Amino acid sequence: MVKNNVNIKLGGEAGQGVESSGMGFAKAIARAGLHIFGVQDYMSRIRGGHNWYQVRVSERPLYSHESQIQLLIAFDERTIEDHLHEIVEGGAVIYDQSFKGVDDEAIKARGVIPMPLPLLKIAEEVGGNKLMMNTAAIAAACGVMDFELSYPESVIRDNFGRRKGSEIAERNIRVAEVACEEARRRYAHLFEWKLEPIPNASKRMVLNGNQALGLGALAAGCKFVASYPMTPASSLFEFMCAQAKRFGIVTRQSEDEISGILQCIGAAHAGVRAFACTSGGGFSLMVESLSLAGSTETPVVIVLAQRPGPATGLPTRTGQEDLLFALHAGHGEFPRAVLTPGTIEQCFYEMARAFNLAEKYQMPVIVFTDNFLANSIRSIDMDALDFSKVALEIDRGKLILPHEHEKIEQAVLNGYRRYEFNEDGISLRIPPGHPKAVYSVAGEEHLPEGFIDWEETAENRNRMVQKRMRKLEVAAQNDMRLPKFYGHEDADVTLVCWGSSYGPVREAVDTLNHNGLKANMLHFVDIHPLNWEQVADILESCRSWVVVESNFTGQLARWIRMNTGLKAPATIGKYDGRPLNPTYIIEHLQEVLARV
Repeated sequence: MVKNNVNIKLGGEAGQGVESSGMGFAKAIARAGLHIFGVQDYMSRIRGGHNWYQVRVSERPLYSHESQIQLLIAFDERTIEDHLHEIVEGGAVIYDQSFKGVDDEAIKARGVIPMPLPLLKIAEEVGGNKLMMNTAAIAAACGVMDFELSYPESVIRDNFGRRKGSEIAERNIRVAEVACEEARRRYAHLFEWKLEPIPNASKRMVLNGNQALGLGALAAGCKFVASYPMTPASSLFEFMCAQAKRFGIVTRQSEDEISGILQCIGAAHAGVRAFACTSGGGFSLMVESLSLAGSTETPVVIVLAQRPGPATGLPTRTGQEDLLFALHAGHGEFPRAVLTPGTIEQCFYEMARAFNLAEKYQMPVIVFTDNFLANSIRSIDMDALDFSKVALEIDRGKLILPHEHEKIEQAVLNGYRRYEFNEDGISLRIPPGHPKAVYSVAGEEHLPEGFIDWEETAENRNRMVQKRMRKLEVAAQNDMRLPKFYGHEDADVTLVCWGSSYGPVREAVDTLNHNGLKANMLHFVDIHPLNWEQVADILESCRSWVVVESNFTGQLARWIRMNTGLKAPATIGKYDGRPLNPTYIIEHLQEVLARV
């Protein structure tokens, strides 16, 4: 028997409830004290096409999905056709016995146990609704794994009881009880993977990356969000809209991305913490306005949720294709910061930190995510996201708020100038509206008072450019963080990565060390600005290093070479729109090491 270590996949057509079933199952397992990692794959259409949801379960924290599964739950016949090869020997597939195209003997020939059940019949006869077949299928999985049905039942009551009334919830529970018992009676003795609750386990919450980003924004005191919906950023905007009334946030669905970023720049100029969220195509439209924020030194935050391009690309797939674009986006030279969190916890803390960096250095900050990180779920401890810690660390830089009358009066007496030249390049900032602290803000090159430099003098231009760009050096020395190692302290190979690659690379490193190859990971959260001399020292201390990322051109590898002169000995790329996984990384690393 294998206890509390299983990989489960649900599959079906869009519209069959694959996502809601997978999420509900994951929550139920997490309530039993187990760790889960969930990832979904869905088509960019409302109905039809093949979708799946995968839930990995363990007694230890998980950071990635895996390629092989032990249990497949098929809502349609195509799921079996597409995923049978992923099931390990001794694994099983649960499906409705009315499926006519399923060949039980072909399934058995692969060493997999077919588990046909009257799921649709139970849904119709016990629940009175064929849509409850999903409930029956999940309950059947609980039956074959000897998992206590009370945990899924609690999720059913929470989900259906709140939205559709207690009668619907109770009918689903009756369906679950019958299906669970039928599956347990027929097949539990054949299936070796079991789930047992962890006694006295700490409470955990299940979050995805976009929810964590939203919570980070709330903790940081964000009060304005304007965006045009674009996958995979849409659910972040929806999360903020859902919290708007409770937390006093203004949310605006703009007519396009240009309007959205300009509204956020206006809000930030007025002294409000604001962010916009979009994907690659929408960010392309924001680029001119990004340059405006650079010129006016406005502290706006942008969440760039990547998906594969070019053009519309693959709207519901994942990739890391926009790094170099974001680092260079916008005409002219101006400072910006780029952060690339890789875990749920990092999404929370780095989003909050982005507002601090934006206001302290009065510059735009771009926070990266992608479809994999945005929509994958993990169970984390309830105290993993510390709102009080974020609140204590809020740093609004050289901002004087309207109610701080004495500070404003003193600034005016000192001859307040919005773009004053100084040593660190960061000027005093007073939101507009005070009758004594009057200044102008323009996209044209300007004087320290903010007025347009109509004479376009070379001296003023030089000083303004130097003032703005000086912030990068100051930020790199004082606030930006070097990449961090994970794994063997005396590694023979270092896997260098950024953003959402953290989880798959971390688990690949664990497996490599377990198998006897000394390996570690060097993960970048802060991409720009950085102290590149120190980064070069770190990389030169590695015996051998390989850059792993989800793109074709090796964008992090190129960025490292641009700033350090160091060429990565090798790169591992994945660009099919599907997320990295530990098996893929290990297989390709073996190929790399064989060449080297």
